Amino acid sequence: MRDVNTLKGLHGLRTLHSSKKSSIPKVQSSSYLDLYVMGKEKERLLKEAEKLGQKDTIIKKRLKEIEHEMNKLQEDENFTKSSKSTGSFKNVPDKKKLGEKEWKTMPLDY
Repeated sequence: MRDVNTLKGLHGLRTLHSSKKSSIPKVQSSSYLDLYVMGKEKERLLKEAEKLGQKDTIIKKRLKEIEHEMNKLQEDENFTKSSKSTGSFKNVPDKKKLGEKEWKTMPLDY
């Protein structure tokens, strides 16, 4: 589902606030206020850029994990296909060698 955030170029639109247009003429003493506001906006944007960088590294790490898991599953699928085509299941590795644990069972009396 597409929403406003997925539209291309919508984040770059300049609004009335971002273009610094106003119906009230600027007063000479407001330059200190402008400096303060711009400084705060710069800090906010730097923090946002840092968060985006962290999110980018997390996404790349997860993509590598997914790729690794996909390759592993693909290899397992190819192995099962090859063992089925030969008709012999003697080549199937032991569960302990694959790292799977055997289930411990115990009887329950009611």
